[in-house]
Amino acid sequence: MPRVLIIAYGNPLRCDDGIGWLVAGELRSRLASPGVSVLQLHQLLPEVAEAVSRVDSAIFVDASRDGEPGEVRCARVTTPSTKASFSHQLSPAEVVGLAQELYGTSPQAFSVSLVGQSFEHGEGLSRSVTARLPHLAARVEGLTKQILSGGPVSLPEVEV
Repeated sequence: MPRVLIIAYGNPLRCDDGIGWLVAGELRSRLASPGVSVLQLHQLLPEVAEAVSRVDSAIFVDASRDGEPGEVRCARVTTPSTKASFSHQLSPAEVVGLAQELYGTSPQAFSVSLVGQSFEHGEGLSRSVTARLPHLAARVEGLTKQILSGGPVSLPEVEV
């Protein structure tokens, strides 16, 4: 059973929203280990809570609209104070909250995002995002290794 679950999600047909999909393959090869599993999803659905309930830590990787294009942002995911409403798409906090509510487990969770520039219909990433993909992959890899080492996890909020 993996200790760390990386959930890379987004829509590869909406330009920079496909960041999660593109970085997932890189993370699979960089972090090939029985202790790490990588999921590649279009969106966060309630069913993901079951997979999150079976790990020690979850890392959600996605594009963001908040900030300057190219920024890599990292934060702890805290569970919401209210129960998640069932819908077709959930936030990372709602997924972790569902894992706690339905399965009685609450793994530590983190969100690592790369601020996108274009979310229009189309394939391919903007230049600013393409240039920063290695930084996103390195940040997720570093966070995963910190978790697996059992030591304290340090999180720089924003990397430019």
